[in-house]
Amino acid sequence: MALTLRSSTSFINLRDNKSFKTPDDISGMVSFTQIKIKPSRRLRAKNSMLKAVEGGIITEARRNDRSEKLHALSVSHGPNGTKVPVYVMLPLDTVTLGGSLNKPRAMNASLMALKSAGVEGVMVDAWWGLVEKDGPMKYNWEGYAELVQMVARHGLKLQVVMSFHQCGGNVGDSCSIPLPPWVLEEISKDPDLVYTDRSGRRNPEYISLGCDSLPVLKGRTPIQVYADYMQSFRDRFSGHLGSVIVEIQVGMGPCGELRYPSYPESNGTWRFPGIGEFQCYDKYMRASLKGSAEALGQVNWGETGPHDSGRYNQFPEETGFFRREGTWNTEYGRFFLEWYSEKLLEHGDRILAAAKGVFQGTQAILSGKVAGIHWHYRTRSHAAELTAGYYNTRNHDGYLAVAQMMGKHGVVLNFTCMEMRDGEQPEHANCSPEGLVRQVKVATKNAGADLAGENALERYDAGAYAQVLSTSRSDSGNSLSAFTYLRLNKRLFEENNWRNFVGFVKSMSEGGRNNKLSESDLGRTDLYVGLIKEKSATKIKQAAFV
Repeated sequence: MALTLRSSTSFINLRDNKSFKTPDDISGMVSFTQIKIKPSRRLRAKNSMLKAVEGGIITEARRNDRSEKLHALSVSHGPNGTKVPVYVMLPLDTVTLGGSLNKPRAMNASLMALKSAGVEGVMVDAWWGLVEKDGPMKYNWEGYAELVQMVARHGLKLQVVMSFHQCGGNVGDSCSIPLPPWVLEEISKDPDLVYTDRSGRRNPEYISLGCDSLPVLKGRTPIQVYADYMQSFRDRFSGHLGSVIVEIQVGMGPCGELRYPSYPESNGTWRFPGIGEFQCYDKYMRASLKGSAEALGQVNWGETGPHDSGRYNQFPEETGFFRREGTWNTEYGRFFLEWYSEKLLEHGDRILAAAKGVFQGTQAILSGKVAGIHWHYRTRSHAAELTAGYYNTRNHDGYLAVAQMMGKHGVVLNFTCMEMRDGEQPEHANCSPEGLVRQVKVATKNAGADLAGENALERYDAGAYAQVLSTSRSDSGNSLSAFTYLRLNKRLFEENNWRNFVGFVKSMSEGGRNNKLSESDLGRTDLYVGLIKEKSATKIKQAAFV
């Protein structure tokens, strides 16, 4: 999770976002034509979400036009097409703790609205802590099966995340879904199964990669457990893979991202823009470090991690390791950072190899998520990226290796912070989300890997959409093969937010190059995103998304 991916509060200044302008075209990529809403058709349900849904998607039609016209786009998920399909993340609690679909009537209405806007599909987390909570290899996919059927009925596509991490403890996590109880039982017996920092703080978000190949989970290795989980998913949904379920995003760390939990927000441990801490102090990681150091004949290097790397909320120049001429750029520093980042790459390689073996032949795309850690990017050491496991410094490209690893397996690299601009960030944090995105775009292009994107923070303003449109292009490095919008919620359906979102989806369908929507497009042409019959409108009135 890039800072912090699900947060609705950000460290940005939106004062300059009143106009819909991209960095590449000051005159504006998109202008939205005003759409009049019939006041009499406002929903009168108790939940305000219903009002937002109908107010946003039921537009004024010509009185003699009774037909239904949905702006459904036919877009491909690939690097060479000009259209960029847009997906929308569903709520974290789409499936309940009991394993059933949460608020199915409201979900049905929301999917209808999204279809009318022209989105390609939706994304959902398939939580390990829900599906396999009753015991090893006892899987319950029923809530997800109901969702798959509903998505299919609306003619939408589905991206499913194999979420092997905990939900909860990060900003924006609206519910708590821990790892399966039987896994937590094993952790209680051996606390070193989870990541540990220099102070001995244990992080229960995800199983430590240090024990990937050890039979520590009731006789199975973590990689075997993940592979069995994915095989069960394939067996249950074989009839929908490649048709309705078009993408499997493979979770590889906290928040589903390939990284270490170096900036944990639970209990106020970390706050922006702290450098974070290395997570290599469980006994399995320490044993690996010791072995690597001994192999080089540098026994002392394997005794522990860097002693001068500071604490979670410090700045680079406050530490001996990350400062301008710090330990990071010494022989020892390079050894440690290579070991730390290589362990992460090997972890990703093992999981993706297992996923490839499971889903081969299904026509479903595989993807993996990488965090957009943009703070302290302008410094020499890139401290926050280093503690997360990305060996990216002024002298070393950390993302090329990640892209090459994913490209080897034909996996799409999904990157965050696509909506952020440098000028919105606080000066003291030395941020450069734009520079980071450019680097990743070039890295994926050089590695021959496809690139997809997400927004890191909840944004509804025209400036954020314009930035995504700009970064979706192939002008510098890879273009985006798809974009997933965070997230389906009540605010998205507020009238102005919905209008902005619909215009954004339309522009993405045109490759991000739609400079201006036609001023005359008020009646029957392609601006029309929601001429829905009275019958369909009645269905929306039946549910409220809360």
